[in-house]
Amino acid sequence: MTPANPLPNELSAQLAALSPTQLAWLSGYCWAQSQGAAGSLGVSAAPAVAAPARRVLVLSASQTGNARGVAESLHAKLKNAGVEAVLSSAGDFKSKTLPDEDIVLLVTSTQGEGEPPEEALPLYKFVFGKKAPDLGKLTFAVLGLGDSSYPNFCQAGKDFDAKFAELGARRLNDLGICDLEFQSAADAWIEAVVPLVAEFAAQTAAASVATPAALQTTGTVYTKDKPYTATLSVRQKITSRSAEKDVEHIEIDLSGSGLHYQAGDALGVLPLNAPALVQEILDLHQLSGEEKIRLSDDLETDIRTALTESADITQNTPALVQQYAELSGSEELKTTAADKARLDAYLAATPPVGVFAAHPHPLDAQTLFQLFRPQTPRLYSIASAQDEVGEEVHLTVGVVRFEHHGNTYTGAASGYLGERLEEGGEVRVFVEPNPNFRLPANGDTPVIMIGAGTGIAPFRAFMQQRAANGDNGKNWLIFGNQRLADDFLYQLEWSDYRKDGILTRADLAWSRQGEHKVYVQHKIAEHAAEVWNWLQQGAHLYVCGDATRMARDVETALIDVIETQGKLSRDDAEDYLNEMREDKRYQRDVY
Repeated sequence: MTPANPLPNELSAQLAALSPTQLAWLSGYCWAQSQGAAGSLGVSAAPAVAAPARRVLVLSASQTGNARGVAESLHAKLKNAGVEAVLSSAGDFKSKTLPDEDIVLLVTSTQGEGEPPEEALPLYKFVFGKKAPDLGKLTFAVLGLGDSSYPNFCQAGKDFDAKFAELGARRLNDLGICDLEFQSAADAWIEAVVPLVAEFAAQTAAASVATPAALQTTGTVYTKDKPYTATLSVRQKITSRSAEKDVEHIEIDLSGSGLHYQAGDALGVLPLNAPALVQEILDLHQLSGEEKIRLSDDLETDIRTALTESADITQNTPALVQQYAELSGSEELKTTAADKARLDAYLAATPPVGVFAAHPHPLDAQTLFQLFRPQTPRLYSIASAQDEVGEEVHLTVGVVRFEHHGNTYTGAASGYLGERLEEGGEVRVFVEPNPNFRLPANGDTPVIMIGAGTGIAPFRAFMQQRAANGDNGKNWLIFGNQRLADDFLYQLEWSDYRKDGILTRADLAWSRQGEHKVYVQHKIAEHAAEVWNWLQQGAHLYVCGDATRMARDVETALIDVIETQGKLSRDDAEDYLNEMREDKRYQRDVY
């Protein structure tokens, strides 16, 4: 015989709406309450044992600041929900403590060819290494930020999410995926995660135990959403007239802005698109440019202004090709859009204007505008130290030029800064701090700076800063470019530093002169014993430049040096370099 339900029908209905996690928590709570009641009736009850506190860590792995901002928002929402959580950057987190964490909420961006951001590389190598940890005690959730115009969209987030689960961790919530317009998707993921974390945290009355290295945040008046309108004061070509590359030295006046930066930081630039490119797109769609459209914030403007200021019309995306294929009815485009490998190759070789030119199908102004992503800032490594230049900021800009369907085009920001913007013209900027590319606090520490092409920019800032500080530490530059006569960027300045004894050593690699191509990794190998000697003296290593080839080749060369000179196994050499990274002795600014 089934016993009668002792609960009121209204309470039974409320219980039926609870999740399994809520029911499990409630059962424990009711049991504890029953023990208290039993004691009041004179029944002996075992003393309650406090469960360990649930510890919540919000971990941000950011390259340009977006993931850090989302992590800060998540942390604030948890706090509002009564959850005591610790906020930390991946750069301040010791990877080997991961198995001892309780609840980890990871917000990560993706860079390069699906790689994690620079500050998260130690964590990535730790969980994907041969000595991968057991994460059986961990509960986690991952939010990935990315750019769908790249083939390996949000790959770092996908990798961390899959690997954590593979290593035994319990997934608290599904992987979140965000594109460049990330705010709404990130907010939705946060709204789903916060109540789940609150449920877990409510299972104990004890306060969370704080873990070290909370992320330090500073309020900045000017941001990418509210940039400062500065003035271009100087543009000077610093490659020769015969050089294949056009590299421009840029000086921007920040007078009165109150903007401050440190050597190693980046400057965000919001470009205006080339008038000729805007006109070509308008002509292909048979528009005058005066047609009115609505922006994403529901403000109204004309299509010419919108394409000039608010749309990224230089970067092709899968969404643009797929949508335009349907709108135009082009079977060729539809076939391309349906094949991932073919689409990736097409995107790499074809700007949006090339799509329109090859498959003409005039669109109305609003439909055209909505094909494009919103304009995004471009980040440039700052090439000056504020102690040296005051209320200025310097950049080293390589102008990107390419041919397509008989026309010449430039990169959105490089063409804007390096070609179109006149001296005295206005440019919208903001400072993007890069705490993971900093000079050592001790000025006596030796530094090795490895860069190629415009990757020399932050090292110019480093030298200015060390000179201004009066630092005594040794400085070694390993720099590569195409030709000595054409491409030795800031040659006179480096020569002066060498004469003054501030630059201790310089090794230069030229890839387009002589019988053999010589790159910076060859110089590292050539001077392996001296590199190892500097490392043994506590030197900090810095790498700046191309992420896909140069930075990888340099890392391989460094591991070779550590393996051979340190007489270590390959695995131990990789661990050595990774420990240097975690100790902030090996820092990279790659793009």
